[in-house]
Amino acid sequence: MTNTSKVITCKGAVCWGAGEAVRLEEIQVDPPKANEVRVKMICASICHTDITTIQGLLPFFRYPIALGHEGVGVVESVGDGVTNLKEGDMVIPTYIGECQECENCISGKSNLCLTYPMRMSALMPDNTSRLSCKGNSLYYCLTFATWSEYTVIDVNYLIKVDPIINPAHASFISCGFSTGYGAAWREAKVESGSSVVVFGLGAVGLGAISGAKMLGARKIIGIDTNNLKREKGEAFGMTHFINPNDSDKSPSTLVKELSDGFGVDYSFECTGVAPLLTECLEATKMGSGKAISIGAGNEATVPLGQFSLLFGRTLKGSIFGGLKAISDLSIIADKCLKQEFPLEELHTHEVQLEDVNEAFELLKQPNCVKIVIKM
Repeated sequence: MTNTSKVITCKGAVCWGAGEAVRLEEIQVDPPKANEVRVKMICASICHTDITTIQGLLPFFRYPIALGHEGVGVVESVGDGVTNLKEGDMVIPTYIGECQECENCISGKSNLCLTYPMRMSALMPDNTSRLSCKGNSLYYCLTFATWSEYTVIDVNYLIKVDPIINPAHASFISCGFSTGYGAAWREAKVESGSSVVVFGLGAVGLGAISGAKMLGARKIIGIDTNNLKREKGEAFGMTHFINPNDSDKSPSTLVKELSDGFGVDYSFECTGVAPLLTECLEATKMGSGKAISIGAGNEATVPLGQFSLLFGRTLKGSIFGGLKAISDLSIIADKCLKQEFPLEELHTHEVQLEDVNEAFELLKQPNCVKIVIKM
C-alpha cells in the first residue's frame, strides 16, 4: 500500500534562471493534497513551449522551474476528495480543465474553462508548489511538471486513458499534436472539399494536417523550410508542399499560385514566427478566408498587415486548438488507440531523463520531429 503521507525524492529537470542550462537535480515531491494526484511519469516529450520556457521568452514563467508539460504517467497516490481516479490509472495532463458547468463550457463558444482555467501563476491552484529542490520551491510550466520521475497534478487537469495506449503517442496528444488537430477540427471547423495551408510542419502543424484530412479537405498545402518535412506531411495527409527558400516569392503568393490565384479557405500558423502571421492571413481568400494563430512566438506584439484584415478575412487565436479537456481530448485518445493517426511518424528520437540535455542537440537535426524522454 502506498504511503501517501511521505515525500518522494526523485530526479527531475530544473532550470534555475532564464537562459541557464537545464540541470538534472534531486527534487522533493510532496504528497498530494485534497483533489490532487501524485503521478509516476512513464515518459514525456518536448514541445516548443518548453524551449521558450528555458529561454525566458514568455513573461509568465518563473524560476527556478521544474520543466515539461507533455507526458503520460500512472497514478501513484491520490489526495482526499479524489473519486474519479485511483492508484494505477494511466493519465495524461492537460493545462486547461473542463468543469462542464461554467459559461464558456456550456456555451460551446470557447474551450477556456472559467472554473479550471489555464493557469499563468506557474503554481498549483492554491498558489503553492508541491516540488522543491535544495530548499527552494519549484515553479511549473503552466500547471504541472512532466520532466520528472514524479509530479503532483490537480485532478481537474488530468484525463484517464486506456492503459494499452502507446505511452509515447499518449505523450504527443497531451499538447502538440492535439493542438494542431483541434485547431482544424474545433477552432476552424474545416469543411469538406475546402482548401487548407499549414505554416510549419512540426507536431502541431502535422496535427492540423491530420485534422483537415479527417474533415475532408480536398487540398492541404504544407509549408516548411526543411525539405525532410515533405514526407512527414504526406504521411498525415498533405497534398502539396512548399519550401519558401526555393523561391523569391512570398509564401502567400506561392499558396495563391496553387489555389487558382485566390488563396485557400483556411490557414494555420504553427510556428510563432511573427512575420508569418500576415502571410498566413494573406494566403486565404478575400472576403471569407479564416486564419488560425496557434504557434506561441517569442514576441508579445507582432506586426500585422491591416489590409489583409480589411478585405474580409478573419484572424483567430487558439489555445490548445480549441479542444475541451474532457469532451474532446478523450475522443482523440480513442482515435490514438485505434491507430487512426500515424503518430509513429512523430516519434523520431528518444533519450533517458538523465540525458535530457542531449535532447536539445537532437532538436537541431533536420530529421527530428518529437523527442520522447524515458523515465
